[in-house]
Amino acid sequence: MTEIQTLDTLDYRFPPKPKPLTPEEKQETVARIKELLKEKDAVLVAHYYTDPDIQALAEETGGCVADSLEMARFGRDHPAKKLIVAGVRFMGETAKILTPNKQVLMPTLDAECSLDLGCPPDKFAEFCDQHPDRTVVVYANTSAAVKARADWVVTSSMALELVDHLDAKGEKILWAPDKHLGGYIARETGADMLLWQGACVVHDEFKAKALNDMKALHPDAAILVHPESPENIVAMADAVGSTSQLIKASQELPNDTFIVATDKGIFYKMQQLQPNKTFIEAPTAGNGATCRSCAHCPWMAMNGLKAIEQALETGGKEHEIHVDPELGKQAMVPLDRMLAFAATLK
Repeated sequence: MTEIQTLDTLDYRFPPKPKPLTPEEKQETVARIKELLKEKDAVLVAHYYTDPDIQALAEETGGCVADSLEMARFGRDHPAKKLIVAGVRFMGETAKILTPNKQVLMPTLDAECSLDLGCPPDKFAEFCDQHPDRTVVVYANTSAAVKARADWVVTSSMALELVDHLDAKGEKILWAPDKHLGGYIARETGADMLLWQGACVVHDEFKAKALNDMKALHPDAAILVHPESPENIVAMADAVGSTSQLIKASQELPNDTFIVATDKGIFYKMQQLQPNKTFIEAPTAGNGATCRSCAHCPWMAMNGLKAIEQALETGGKEHEIHVDPELGKQAMVPLDRMLAFAATLK
């Protein structure tokens, strides 16, 4: 492993959350968004980590709630002319790359991702140039420019299989940006992986000692962990996986109680599918804790109903995603490889 840039070197200025709406304001805004989606021939796609009200609205209006790749694929295949992407910026970019002919709007373009911010395209390109013998595999949580520099793009749901496939062919991997996910994949596959040292502000904060204490309070609970979490958290898991894989585990495992080490936005879908089960946030408190995220992405929290309404009303530059066409074509090459490989897994 090579340390290039760590989370601690980055100065994140977390954005303010949207102003809470009264029940009456919420009802009026939801009704107006539903009108605008029809009027503008638009569809809303939302990530599992967004506010439950947004996830419910996406479902009620024929959109989708999913991980970043499924959001982009749904938008690509849906007949609507406009996509409203409730998530963070790289998700909007991925949707635009897959559907360059459609207008892609977001509630706010200021919704960033620490993994994306922690992997600047110029520094990443230098890193790749220093290791030309390695196959470049980047996580979906990256900018269009970083994707364009890669040989492969992967999601957490298929990263293990893809790296195992490349390792079997004798390829050495340069991985970016999440060090925890990359370390997990390296341990599981035995692949030769050189890791960029990025981290997610949410998953990086889960604390092993506090998780042990919580497990002692709930001895019959199963621990569900996203592999962007630190190694000592992953080691305690009853199930490790992507957002969709953790949702599936919450349905299939026999436990009535789950301690969940990922963004708490996922509880909406878990509770919807398993209303009689109990879901508890994995702790971010404890020795050395900063609780900068408190188990919820501060940028995901920027997505609000009023912002969605405004994006649909104006479609202005503060909402529309643009990707340079040539850069989009370059980024589409590793994305196409990923989609083709994912099809072989089904």
